[in-house]
Amino acid sequence: MISLENKVAASNFIRNIMIDDLQEGKVKEIITRFPPEPNGYLHIGHAKAICLNFELAREFSGKANLRFDDTNPVKEDIEYVEAIKRDVQWLGFEWDGLFFASDYFEEMYNRAVLLIKKGLAYVDDLSAEDMRKMRGTWTEPGTDSPFRSRSVEENLDLLARMRQGEFKDGEKVLRAKIDMASQNFNMRDPVLYRISHATHHNTGDKWCIYPMYDFAHPLEDAIEGVTHSLCSLEFEDHRPLYDWVVRECEMENVPRQYEFARLNLTNTVMSKRKLKQLVDENVVDGWDDPRMPTIAGFRRRGYTPEAIRTFAREVGVARANSTVDEKMLEYFIREDLKLKAPRTMAVLNPLKVVITNYPEGQVEMLEAEINPENPEMGNRQIPFSREIYIEQDDFMENPPSKYFRLFPGNEVRLKHAYFIKCNDVVKDADGNVIELHCTYDVETKSGSGFTGRKVKGTIHWVDATNAVPAEFRLYEPLIMDDEDAEGTFLDNINPNSLEVVQGYVEPNMKETKPQDKYQFFRHGYFNVDPKHTTDDKLVFNRIVSLKSSFELPKA
Repeated sequence: MISLENKVAASNFIRNIMIDDLQEGKVKEIITRFPPEPNGYLHIGHAKAICLNFELAREFSGKANLRFDDTNPVKEDIEYVEAIKRDVQWLGFEWDGLFFASDYFEEMYNRAVLLIKKGLAYVDDLSAEDMRKMRGTWTEPGTDSPFRSRSVEENLDLLARMRQGEFKDGEKVLRAKIDMASQNFNMRDPVLYRISHATHHNTGDKWCIYPMYDFAHPLEDAIEGVTHSLCSLEFEDHRPLYDWVVRECEMENVPRQYEFARLNLTNTVMSKRKLKQLVDENVVDGWDDPRMPTIAGFRRRGYTPEAIRTFAREVGVARANSTVDEKMLEYFIREDLKLKAPRTMAVLNPLKVVITNYPEGQVEMLEAEINPENPEMGNRQIPFSREIYIEQDDFMENPPSKYFRLFPGNEVRLKHAYFIKCNDVVKDADGNVIELHCTYDVETKSGSGFTGRKVKGTIHWVDATNAVPAEFRLYEPLIMDDEDAEGTFLDNINPNSLEVVQGYVEPNMKETKPQDKYQFFRHGYFNVDPKHTTDDKLVFNRIVSLKSSFELPKA
């Protein structure tokens, strides 16, 4: 089977722009960047942006940088820096340059001084509330600040004193002098610098004034020589300011900003602020909780970088926002694992079965294929003896019609083993079934060619004597409704998003290690949890169930 990743690069409007720019000589090479703020872990929406920036640069033999937009020391942390680097590399990408916005603080400050000298920036003493009131409305222009007419000399002096730490947080800001009557709110004298007496993860206490994103970001792109600055649609209205900063700061390199639709998934929160709230309030088990839409969460759950990259390509690059069914992502992990994951058997809710006519003390080894869809993976040996475990829901004492699994007097096939027939049911004092007594037919051994009779049901099992105890974590969507449902998103947390059960796996799982992936017969694809698995305890996360009604749309 040809890997889904081997498809020819899909055409999209950004790719077409790059082709035209190269052919027309507007750029000599393509330079992109992925510029996260290190104020949280990356989520699946960031994965789409990572794939877009790095794969386009790779396709055109260009460069792709990883740059941290670390201009807000209050919210940023080195933990997030390291997590982002880890995620980008896990997705399969290596950056050509690793940069920090904070490395450019001196250059940015000098450009702010240039704007003041050109009469295009001023220091404002207005409070944030007064500034907001004077910005105007959608139908009415804003009002000039009383400090807008300060002289160049006074503004230079005040900015220097802001840098030296003479003023308190919020006491003054530096604003661009553009147009308070502009129909675009972003052009109504936006703030360029604010005071923040906070220690920065990279520059320490060297600075107490920090550039705003809309001022820093275009300068970063220009300094690095980025040719195509790709961002999501919410920044479309910021593009005039982006171009203004590059032009008026007289940057040698002139990048161009292009906007594309962000990724939205059903039943998923796509906001770092909300994800951080889930972590801070202990709703989840950290940023890498397998229910989280973070890249770290998907990795721990068992998703592969190949599946996520293919998903990002298939979603495509559009100009209009839309919401993608989460089942589409599940489709691609199934497609990726079906030829890779070994098949094995696991019993999640065990019920003991005693095969009364099987010799006591005898253990025989049965042969089974590791992956019937990939014969090159070979075969495995499974022990079989007098006592086994089956699933509790594979037995019913009083079954409905067309129930083909085990019930008193009925016969089923044990996967890779024999036919067994239920003869007796053992119950506890409360009437709960705790054990079954069955007999087996030695002639019905799987692979023996037996054709004497047929049974309609096949169930899986594990040998009770040699089985390995394991914990299984079964997941449903964390959010019951979409992000824009009524109430706060915390009101829509799914109380059944995690179910933990204790069961058994085949003894060949003794050598398994964290992040190993398997398909458990009838249960789905599972991953060995890297956080809670120890030498004495096996923990499996269900990646995805085996089947879904989702079908990939035809081209």
